[in-house]
Amino acid sequence: MKVRIEDNCISCGLCVSICPDVFTMGDQIAEVLVDIVPPDLEGLVQQAANECPVEAIIIE
Repeated sequence: MKVRIEDNCISCGLCVSICPDVFTMGDQIAEVLVDIVPPDLEGLVQQAANECPVEAIIIE
């Protein structure tokens, strides 16, 4: 699984609080720390995408 953050991110920090091993807060928006999401974190990444208030987390 791959994940990316779109430019409409509002930097709310929800993704970081759900899965800090994959997401971090950058200067402007949240950023993804890994190229490929480890299988044991896929559920948390999916949860972060589902709960993102602006749907800025895109799972590929």
